Amino acid sequence: MKLTVIGAGNMGRALIRGFISGGVLKASEIYVYDIISEASSKTASEFGVNVSSDPNKDVSDSDYILMAVKPQHFDSTLSGLKDSLGKHTIVLSIAAAVTTTRIAGIIGDRKLVRIMPNTPAQVGSGVSAVCPVGLNDEEIAFVQKLFETCGIVIICDEKTLDAIGCVSGTGPAYVMLFIEAMSDAAVSLGIKRADALKIAAATVAGSGKLCLDTGVHPAVLKDQVTSPAGTTIEGVKALEENGFRNAVIKSVTAAYDKTLKMQGN
Repeated sequence: MKLTVIGAGNMGRALIRGFISGGVLKASEIYVYDIISEASSKTASEFGVNVSSDPNKDVSDSDYILMAVKPQHFDSTLSGLKDSLGKHTIVLSIAAAVTTTRIAGIIGDRKLVRIMPNTPAQVGSGVSAVCPVGLNDEEIAFVQKLFETCGIVIICDEKTLDAIGCVSGTGPAYVMLFIEAMSDAAVSLGIKRADALKIAAATVAGSGKLCLDTGVHPAVLKDQVTSPAGTTIEGVKALEENGFRNAVIKSVTAAYDKTLKMQGN
């Protein structure tokens, strides 16, 4: 097995870490190229993978290539590689808002997968929406296994992928705002900043794990901690009075509208 990763940014490195630590790929099976040579060298040093000095040569005999470049550089980068792609090389892309139609317009009629991971993949707790095009069941299963090393995987069509991305892809930013606000509130109550951040972040992480592990609806879990005439219901009332849920819903739909605009829809 050979995987060539084009782009050694934060997400590219996070995925490489997961692929290796999850035992799906060996470091020796991964080649990495970045236009900034120091980024490739740093990644190779950190994970023991190979530096690709000539990406066109490496993609020619790769089973998979992972396009981990920013959307504005995607077309030119992939166009520069398309003539060197091996006959059976499968193209994986994590570029936001770059559709399967756009990818196919560059590489033609060949197998490809559009993937929308999120930043918690850096700690193995991510969500990846995966939209395969033309792959057989065995190949889909491999891609799923590969990305499961970084968290949860949802196999879906492209419309669903875009919707998922507007929840899981943008969601970490909203959650970080919530953690920051919770920690600010804790500081205002006299808790040290370092402790406040730990408390807020651990509360969010633990609550998410509780919801996932138990499978209990969040409304039920909320009711379990909301005692009659207690402190929690007062806090819930304050959130509702300030439009908390409506703001979250609007943030997700705004991200989806922006996704469609970026795709030219």
